[in-house]
Amino acid sequence: MAFSATQMRPGMVIIHDKDLHSVFSITHRTPGNLRAFVQAKLRNLRTGAMMEHRFRSEDKIERAVLDETEMEYLYQDGSDYHFMNTETYDQVHLSAETLGDAVNYLTPNLHIQVAFHEGRPVSVDLPATVDMEVIETEPSLKGATVSNVTKPAKMETGLVVQVPPFIGNGEKIRIDTAEGKYLERVK
Repeated sequence: MAFSATQMRPGMVIIHDKDLHSVFSITHRTPGNLRAFVQAKLRNLRTGAMMEHRFRSEDKIERAVLDETEMEYLYQDGSDYHFMNTETYDQVHLSAETLGDAVNYLTPNLHIQVAFHEGRPVSVDLPATVDMEVIETEPSLKGATVSNVTKPAKMETGLVVQVPPFIGNGEKIRIDTAEGKYLERVK
C-alpha cells in the first residue's frame, strides 16, 4: 500500500531500501523557495540501526503489510510500555526504543493499532490526533486572542507543545500526532 511521504506518522512501518523500517520521528520542512520535504528518522527492524532520510513530499512510500490488532495502552514500566488486546485481553509490551516518538502521545486507555510482524509486535499506529492535559505552562493571559504568539506547555506525558497564550494548566488540548502541534482546546 503506497502513500505520500507527508502522510507518514511516528510508529508506522514502511518498506525502504527493500527492508522494514519503523518511522521514529518526522519533520515537515519547507525551506524558502525550495520544494517541501519530509525529514524522517527511521529504525531498521532487522538490524536495529537508526538512519535519517529525506523524502520529497511527492515521494510514494510503501507501507509494510503487517498484522494489525487494536490494543489499549495500559501503563509504562521502566522503558517498557504495556498494551492489551481489546478482544482477547492478551498483553504485550514494546520498548521505548521500538516506539520512538510515539511514547510522547501514549495516554492511559488510548486505543491504537499495534502491528505484528511474524508474531512479534514491531510498531504502533497512532491516531491522527490525541487529547492531552496541560500540566505545566505560564499563566494564561486574560483577554488573549489567537495570534501567532505562543508559549511552551508541558503535557501529561512530558511532551512540550507550543500553545496560544490563553491556554492554562489543567486544560485539555488536541494535538496533531504527526507534527506534535496544538490544534484546539477540548471541552
